[in-house]
Formats: sequence, C-alpha cells, structure tokens
Amino acid sequence: IVVTGSDDHLWKMWALPDGNILMTGEGHTDWLSGCCFRPSGTQLVTSSGDTTVRIWELSRRGCIVTLKGHGRAVRGCCWHSSGDFVASASMDGTSKIWDVNSERCRHTLHGHKGSVNSIEFLPFSSTVLTSSADKTLSLWDFRTVSRLF
Repeated sequence: IVVTGSDDHLWKMWALPDGNILMTGEGHTDWLSGCCFRPSGTQLVTSSGDTTVRIWELSRRGCIVTLKGHGRAVRGCCWHSSGDFVASASMDGTSKIWDVNSERCRHTLHGHKGSVNSIEFLPFSSTVLTSSADKTLSLWDFRTVSRLF
C-alpha cells in the first residue's frame, strides 16, 4: 500500500502492484505536501499548502482532527514512533510538535531563517531533524525544545 498527495487537494491510497485506488481523502483546500502513516497503520497524517495538518482515521474514511497554527504552507509531516506525536515543517520558518491525544501544539521550534522544508523524528528517540531553505539542518530535542546541532 502506498499513499500519495497531490495538487488536486486529495490524498489517495493505492494497492500495489495492481495500482487500484483503495481510498481517497478530501478536505484540504490547497495542495498536499506530505502523507505519513501512524506506526500502528490505523491513521494517516497529511500536510498542505492550506497551512493545516490533518489526521485521518482510515477505518472511518475521514478526517478526525485538523491542526491549525502555522502561518504559511506546511511542507511536510511525520509521526513519532510512539504514535503520540506528529511533527510538521512550514514555510513560516517554524516546525511544530503536536500532541495527538490532546490535539494541541506541544512545542514550536524556532531557529531557521528560511522555510522549513522537511522534518523527521529519529526512531525511538526525542530527537527531530529539520532541513531548511536557509541551507541548514538542525537536530532538536523536542522534550526540552533545545537545538542540539
């Protein structure tokens, strides 16, 4: 199974190798920049040019949470290996760590001088890696919101 996002504001789940569309998600109002499965496989997180991050419950075939707080397009998203946190990277120069259980922003990471274009949690740790249009990479400890590198 593969999930793709597109300029048509939709995400699609595809079965491989036959290429059949299993599911489609509607709700974003601008292009999709990222899609990532929750480690348990029960949910999906998406990021969009509409400045939001959405969490989708696959069994319900719909969006269950819309996370708002970025000032510009969201360029990427990912799940923490615990399944309790989602991270997002934005053209507003910040990254956010979202607590999935409370549906709130836990931390905003400031420090890049340009758009934050990608974000990834290092597996089974509290470390987040961000990359920016300012031509830098940063490592963060999201528990203390401190920049490690």
